[in-house]
Amino acid sequence: MRTPPRILIVDDNPTNVKVLQTRLAADGYDIVTAADGEEGLAAAHRDSPDLILLDVMMPKIDGIEVCRRLRADASFPFTPIIMVTAMADVKDIVAGLEAGGDEYLTKPVDHAALAARVRSMLRVKRLHDEVEGLAAEVRKWNVELEARVAAQVTEIERVGRLRRFFSPKLAELIVAGGADDPLKSHRREITVVFLDLRGFTAFAEVAEPEDVMGVLREYHQAAGELVIEYEGTLEHFTGDGITILFNDPVQVANPAERAVRMALAIRERVRAMAEDWRKRGYELSLGMGIAQGFATIGAIGFEGRWDYSAIGSVTNLASRLCGEAAGDEVLISQKVLAGVEPLVDAAPQEMLTLKGFRRPVPAYRLRGLKA
Repeated sequence: MRTPPRILIVDDNPTNVKVLQTRLAADGYDIVTAADGEEGLAAAHRDSPDLILLDVMMPKIDGIEVCRRLRADASFPFTPIIMVTAMADVKDIVAGLEAGGDEYLTKPVDHAALAARVRSMLRVKRLHDEVEGLAAEVRKWNVELEARVAAQVTEIERVGRLRRFFSPKLAELIVAGGADDPLKSHRREITVVFLDLRGFTAFAEVAEPEDVMGVLREYHQAAGELVIEYEGTLEHFTGDGITILFNDPVQVANPAERAVRMALAIRERVRAMAEDWRKRGYELSLGMGIAQGFATIGAIGFEGRWDYSAIGSVTNLASRLCGEAAGDEVLISQKVLAGVEPLVDAAPQEMLTLKGFRRPVPAYRLRGLKA
């Protein structure tokens, strides 16, 4: 509501208009007037008053019809209306209130009654406007809240999707903008680790499905904890085969060392598990291959089913080395050894003929870390 409040007086009697205008102007109100119902409707829409004093008996359009039309107009803002009647005619009063009037005054208008009713209706107008303002704020907050919730849901979904491949800490870093979007195709030098259980196929053929799932659950749990601990990236796992990447999506200074330390830690843990498996009659052991080189990395698949994958000869090399490794062995490529040689104890070079590679490939069997 504006200050001072604006009051529209609608009356076809100039004397009544002058009396009301003089009294209300003396109280500090901004006054506009109209000489009949048609002018009153036009002035109500043009001047946006805070209160209307509306005479009932007027030519052309009477006050009751003016009131009815204003209340029926959804675009017209809430404005209190005081109906002014020539006498205390109950029919006029009832008709005015039913048409949408909020109060009434009888002529001749008493100054004290006029001032009291005007103050009362303007108080109603002010409270209504405050409620409307608060409601608008609530609507605005609801829109903002819905947008925030939608954004948070999107972020949660994205974090959940990224956590399929990355450690929780890394997934949150990516979503927070601390790393580039890893699902976009990009090229980078990475270290790849392949894990595979020896004897698993034969075991799965004769063991009960529940036993197979139990072994896989133990194996995945043990390997997964160490992948997260060493901040590796799970590319994929299929049954007993697991592929882990280092140096993507966040680059690190020592990817080969991280990969080697993780592989040795997994080997130690699986050794202990293999002892328990043997007691249950399961002859299982772990073979691993580690290679380093450039690959193209990103999301592959189709809408609704995406996988994070590295494409390049480095992944093939790690897979082939894993295939050549005996149970409880880790085979590493020459490039990996170059990055960790001061730290590890490795058997002398041997040349391996690997599928998909035209020339023999140098490889080393990792014994452990140097004292």
